[in-house]
Amino acid sequence: MPLPGPDTHVVELRVPGLIGTDDDNLLDATGTVDVAGDGVGRVIRPCDRLRRPAPGPVLQIPGRSVPRTLEGYLWNRMTSGGAAKAAWALLFPFSLANVAQWMLPPESNSSRLSAPLSAVCRSLLRVAALLLTMLLIGQLAVVTLDLVAAQCLSPRTECLPEAPSWLRNAGVRTAVGVLPLLAVVGVLFAVASTSWDVRTDRLRERRPDLPGGTLVDDERETTTLRCLHTVSALATVALAVLGGPRTPPDHTVETVAWVLSLALLGFAVGAAAFRTHRLLGPVPRSVLLGLASVLVGVASIAGTPLSTRSTETATTGAGATVELIAAALLGVCVVFALLLIPAAVTARRAWAALPHRLRPWAGGWAAAPTLALAGLLGGGFGAGLAIAARHALDSEELSLPHGYTLITLLWGAGLAFAALVAASVLTIAVPLRRLRRGIPEVLQLMDTREADLDTAADAWTRAAWERKNLHRTVLTVVSAMSVGAAVLVVMRIATTEIPAVLQPLSTVGVVALGVLAVALLRAVYTAATGTQRVRHLAAFADLVCFWPRAAHPVVPPSYALKVIPELAERSKEHLREPGCRVVLAGYHVGGLLALMTVGRLTTELSDAELERLGLLTAGMPLQWGYQRAFPGVFGHDALVRLYGALGGRWRGLCRGTDTFGGGATTWRHRVEDGELVGVGYLPEGGVGPLGTAEQGPHGALVLGGDHWLPDPMPKPVSGRRWAPGVRKHTDYLADPEWDRAVAYAAGLEKPSPTIPEPSHPVGPTSDLKDVPGEPRNGSGRVTGSSLQSP
Repeated sequence: MPLPGPDTHVVELRVPGLIGTDDDNLLDATGTVDVAGDGVGRVIRPCDRLRRPAPGPVLQIPGRSVPRTLEGYLWNRMTSGGAAKAAWALLFPFSLANVAQWMLPPESNSSRLSAPLSAVCRSLLRVAALLLTMLLIGQLAVVTLDLVAAQCLSPRTECLPEAPSWLRNAGVRTAVGVLPLLAVVGVLFAVASTSWDVRTDRLRERRPDLPGGTLVDDERETTTLRCLHTVSALATVALAVLGGPRTPPDHTVETVAWVLSLALLGFAVGAAAFRTHRLLGPVPRSVLLGLASVLVGVASIAGTPLSTRSTETATTGAGATVELIAAALLGVCVVFALLLIPAAVTARRAWAALPHRLRPWAGGWAAAPTLALAGLLGGGFGAGLAIAARHALDSEELSLPHGYTLITLLWGAGLAFAALVAASVLTIAVPLRRLRRGIPEVLQLMDTREADLDTAADAWTRAAWERKNLHRTVLTVVSAMSVGAAVLVVMRIATTEIPAVLQPLSTVGVVALGVLAVALLRAVYTAATGTQRVRHLAAFADLVCFWPRAAHPVVPPSYALKVIPELAERSKEHLREPGCRVVLAGYHVGGLLALMTVGRLTTELSDAELERLGLLTAGMPLQWGYQRAFPGVFGHDALVRLYGALGGRWRGLCRGTDTFGGGATTWRHRVEDGELVGVGYLPEGGVGPLGTAEQGPHGALVLGGDHWLPDPMPKPVSGRRWAPGVRKHTDYLADPEWDRAVAYAAGLEKPSPTIPEPSHPVGPTSDLKDVPGEPRNGSGRVTGSSLQSP
């Protein structure tokens, strides 16, 4: 290919991924300095000792070297760094409900039922999300109103004997029970009100034809949902104070407040279901919030003194409220799961011709168990908190709703079942796969040293199994717990006593939920006291904060809505220079952000500018994860179009030992006659068989757009940092293939052209091994000539 002109230079704009990457690690430099950004989204470059931006290492291509500028876009301050952001970990059930909205299958134009089914499923998700907020407030009311105010501080008990006498006054007890709930509602409202300032145009236009093109910034709907969730939370507080939803109070004022509470809850549910954000303007929202606030005040005055539990089996107002909300949530989850089946069936035509490893998880039905897990976690968190609070108060007189015992039983059984599944996987499934598959021949194609073969093969086998089966394992455990929850509901309605043989499981559940509550509180503490101790929390937040608020507003604001437009604007600034070529390089979740940014740019750039744009992804969980979990966001056709629009300048670095990041642009890999072949996206557009993989100078195999890296790296390379051992998901920057992939993405170098052999047919329904390799026995001898997936 012709050499680039003398004014050619490359800007490599890196986007970090999941593991809380800092400045120096992102650019693999000893020092960095900000060159743009607002302090939250930061654009950085390497710097010299005087803190001046320094040029990056030159990019070596055949025939010459090309100047390269290294930049990085850091967004880690959006997900970690303080106690407020750390508290987002407690909102995990809300985040799961929000994620479930993005997991819904896409609408099908070939079926008239697809759009109505999709609309009903989205409505049910919004209702379930609203019920989760009510469940949280109701469970906190069990602790503050029932356990502490009504029982522990009752003048007739000896709980907290050192407490001052005025604390047992009727009005003070009501305040002790209500004020913490109002504080929590205020915190939830504040979380739902946060958003990121974007220094360019926000994402407003939906583009389903682009990867991630359905992610938009819908402020009106978020504002309405925030109002409805706040109103429902306040109405739940009022209802709990007034004795619950089962029977109306005796006095007129209490009865009116009770009716208004139920009316507000009914209105909030209906408004969430029918998307009334266009009707609820600022004035109606203010009226609703004011009415709900006044209602809590009236209910608190009318409900004083608080009623106490007469017997251990009686249910207080807070307990009755929780049970009704839990029953409604269970019903919504069941209806949603049933309606999602025909919705997934009607959307099946979009992926029926794809191989199994590219089809959505559970046939497009994965949103149902995700919502079920949100409900199970919501109930478990509340039960764990209440049980921990009862132990902290250390009083045998205190009792909790009978349903909490059933929740502990469910979590104890679920933990036992999950442990059994995990033990089976670790001791049977993975070792059997390793024994049956042996050492993948692709390791020898990569010139893997004999001493590293067994270690690399073990990591390769485990990663392949997890990519293929981990979601199935989670779905199995969640489905089993969902069935168990249905059984326990029947037991609760029939007031059946727990058999003595199951009592140990209840004890296990108590311990598990207590540990869960303590672990979350510890996570909040560590996040507030030090930045170096919260990377595990940052990794969790990076996942749940990716998605915009669609079903639940009380989740962290989506960093994608800020990162994508600002990355696009920065890329445009560089591309205005005629000799500049821009490569957006993303690691893990950063690869998804870079992918969506490039997708947007393909519709905004001129043809001349687009020819100077490239994409590099490393360890990106697209094909095995996000593409299958979110088929309506990362559709197969959209990815095919993007690869064709870039003319093959989308390069994916991947390792067979990396659980998170497998192939990005190719699949159906197999080894034939000592050559790696497969199917993938074509530079001219479409999908088809690829030529044999090109052997790189450092052992990598380049097949289509994917660069399969040797792991461990064969040997140190002069002038580059060395990363010994099996690296799995880390140290992609240390591999010398990184620079070569950047050159490909910049259009400065191309893989050697190869012609697909007719002897490598790949039919539309065959499904080959999801990573390259061939089965071998324990001695490494080849035992088969083609790789069919199990």
